[in-house]
Amino acid sequence: MSRRPAGKAGKTRTIATLLALTALAACSLDPHYHRPEPAIPPSWPVGNAYLKQEEAALPSLDWRQVFVDPHLQAVIELALARNQDLALAAANIEAARAQYRVQRAQLLPTIDATGRVTTTRGLISSSSGTSGTTGGTGGTGTTGTGGTGTGGTGTGGAGTGGTGTTGTTGATGGDRTVYSAQLGVTAFEIDLFGKLHSLARASLQQYFATEAAARSTRLMLVANVADAYLALASDRSLLGIAIDTEASAQRTVDLTRARLDGGIAPRTDLRNAETVLYQAKSDRANLTTLVSQDRNALELLTGAPVADADIPVTIDAVGTWIAALPAGLDSRILLRRPDVVEAEYQLRAANARIGAARANFFPTITLTAAAGFASTALSTLFTGGAFSYSVAPTASLPLFDGGANRGNLAYARAQRDGAVATYRKTVQTAFREVSDALARRGTIDAQAAAQAAYVGAAEDAANLENARYLGGIDPFLNSLVTQRTLYAARQSLAQAELLRAQSLVTLYQTLGGDQTLDPAPLH
Repeated sequence: MSRRPAGKAGKTRTIATLLALTALAACSLDPHYHRPEPAIPPSWPVGNAYLKQEEAALPSLDWRQVFVDPHLQAVIELALARNQDLALAAANIEAARAQYRVQRAQLLPTIDATGRVTTTRGLISSSSGTSGTTGGTGGTGTTGTGGTGTGGTGTGGAGTGGTGTTGTTGATGGDRTVYSAQLGVTAFEIDLFGKLHSLARASLQQYFATEAAARSTRLMLVANVADAYLALASDRSLLGIAIDTEASAQRTVDLTRARLDGGIAPRTDLRNAETVLYQAKSDRANLTTLVSQDRNALELLTGAPVADADIPVTIDAVGTWIAALPAGLDSRILLRRPDVVEAEYQLRAANARIGAARANFFPTITLTAAAGFASTALSTLFTGGAFSYSVAPTASLPLFDGGANRGNLAYARAQRDGAVATYRKTVQTAFREVSDALARRGTIDAQAAAQAAYVGAAEDAANLENARYLGGIDPFLNSLVTQRTLYAARQSLAQAELLRAQSLVTLYQTLGGDQTLDPAPLH
């Protein structure tokens, strides 16, 4: 429809119609959202995982409270600043944020301003005249004037009038210029049944899920850096044990060879002593490689070289590196776990997409409108008489689509059901992982203490058997067994210290409640 307004009443009716359509927009066809009941023991509380509303009331951790060693803190801070996985996660957040803004923009019309000057060059026709009356006696015929032609003059005698000839049609060339300025809206969809709002909600929930995934990446990074740091310390401890054992075994070999040369010891004693020596040499070479690889792995996580001053020497001092979790934390901290939060946001997004799929069964109304001024003279372009407008609403109703809309709705519902299963499995996995970590923490201190006592006993036994061998009381085989036992015991103690430290890291990671790693809120 394109016309000049009939008056104020016509404008009022048009505006009222558009406002009525807008008021009807945005009714939601989304299914009512209910959080699924996770299939976990009832002792684990189930709360609102929508952290934007309730996270302030939940318990939280600070990784600096757990990882108290200043050198380890420096390495973690370097990783948080330089790690490339975090850079990728940040890019994913920005991409999700941009997608949400693009989707949200569909709720508003796009208004374009245009200015135009149109010049038409061509022929402009003009009308032609005719001669034409009956003259009286001696009368004179009138002259008809065309654009450029001239009619003939009639003369007549008495009673007879002359007839003038028809003038020819004239034409002249000319230009025509029209100036116009308009504001227009093209194909704006009026969201009567909430499809665009549902898609915007789905996009927002997807953005929040991406934020939670990024927080999960940061949480995992902190834990992985701590684990790599501990693995490096443990391997350096094992390397030191291999070096010590090699030196001790070398002394034993030298002594046994001297006893063999003196005819006191058999050759079998020398060969048995050499087995410990060469085993220690082999372990030293392997552990030298592992220490280098551990440092490479740590620097991959940090994204930059780690200073030598921040490299751990041994695992022995691990008790001063990692503190026990702060007292007073309860199981509600699970509600902060990023993968649980991400799973629920994905579920909310799938629920909103069902509303968009339902809306496809209803009519779609789009609006194209323009208002502005047009004039053949620039000086009169913005006068009242030059104003004009046009409004062209369009409605379409799907009658036959081959089942595409039903298929899309079934697909959206299946996606929602899959998201429900994923959410429940994520909560179950979180519960299992925390339970496993707590079980490990409940016994690891006793295991490490027992292993330390074992090392003390093995060391004492080795010293006693070595003295008895040198005194000729016991055969060398007894001393050899105690040396091997001591070597294995020291290795096991280093492994137990590593497990004890890793159990604290695992518990920190599985609880997932480090609020200091939350991303910035949406603006």
